[in-house]
Amino acid sequence: MTASSVKTILFGGTATFLAITFILFPKDAYEASIRGLNMWWEVVFPSLLPFFIMSEFLIAFGVVTFIGALFEPIMRPLFRVPGVGGFVWAMGMASGFPAGARLTARLRKDKKISRIQAERLVSFTNASNPIFIFGAIAVGFFHNPALGFFLAVCHYGGNLLVGLAMRFYGKNEELVSTRPFSIKEAFSMMHHERLKDTRPLGKMMGDAVHSAVTTLLMIGGFIILFSVLNRLLTVIHLSDVFAIGVTVLLTLMNIPNELSPALISGLFEITIGSQMASVSAGTSLYHQMIITSFILGFNGFSVQAQVASILAETDIRFKPFFFARLIHGVLAAILAVILFEPLYMQSIKKNATEVFAPGYYEPVYLLFASLYEWLTQFGGTITACTLILFIVLVAIKQDQKMI
Repeated sequence: MTASSVKTILFGGTATFLAITFILFPKDAYEASIRGLNMWWEVVFPSLLPFFIMSEFLIAFGVVTFIGALFEPIMRPLFRVPGVGGFVWAMGMASGFPAGARLTARLRKDKKISRIQAERLVSFTNASNPIFIFGAIAVGFFHNPALGFFLAVCHYGGNLLVGLAMRFYGKNEELVSTRPFSIKEAFSMMHHERLKDTRPLGKMMGDAVHSAVTTLLMIGGFIILFSVLNRLLTVIHLSDVFAIGVTVLLTLMNIPNELSPALISGLFEITIGSQMASVSAGTSLYHQMIITSFILGFNGFSVQAQVASILAETDIRFKPFFFARLIHGVLAAILAVILFEPLYMQSIKKNATEVFAPGYYEPVYLLFASLYEWLTQFGGTITACTLILFIVLVAIKQDQKMI
């Protein structure tokens, strides 16, 4: 039997098994799908939409090219990627996954970066956004705003270390060359890039909305699918089989076994895993932070599937990204171990009210927590209005084709 035949049997058998499971446990599948839909409808869609649309405009107007020319002396020596990687990195952190993958794929399609450079870039530009870390996890799950800053340092610090490590990936396949810093040249490149796009402004706006909504619909499908899968694996007790290996691993690292369900769920979906870690009985905050940091860094199979779908439209390979996620998860967990005492506990012991409450970081974490709360209240309305606009744009485009 060939490897291709084995893969066919494996895929077909898995799909059949899942279909039967859906039929046997319709109530659990329905509740899980509603939970995933609510997360996408209220938070994911409205939080990512403006970044996706704005990135299309920035690329079309040549702003990304301008930023790339300015950041060339920094990004290429450090990460061995062109200067445009600085824009992707910033947008990826600000908007959250899978924005970094989407922008990297777009740059690869436009031939602004090579395949190796794209594989390096996507490995460290796919991160959680601050709204989710400060709002959902720190405030929503742990009810402790001070943890937001600590988790953010571990998460983004791990991403930075991944970027530095991945600079050695494919190092024999291309040479490093850095252009000198020049604002005049950067502006000239921006001007030429804008002239290349001859679309009218109205057409450009319509294409930006269409592209953003199409990608977000795909993301929503993956969120719902993995929410259901995670729930059904628990219902049929298949996750208990995984728990055996996870329990052994946690024991070797002196982490309570009570956190194994959270880690297993987090491997599939970040939100569920983080929430379960926050309510794990018999565990300390220290161990909860280690597991949560790993879950955030690993991204979960749900996010990874979204990235794989986006990268499949290009020649960018998925394996380097998956390898980078393992590294990120481990590095984020190690940073949590190292920084928990000096960055969190010592500050609390000295004077929490001055460091984390009405003092130093309060404007930061209160801002993101407020944004998250605002999204949960009005995000659904934004999503509904945008989808109506999308339907109208698609209908107009179809009418124009028929004329």
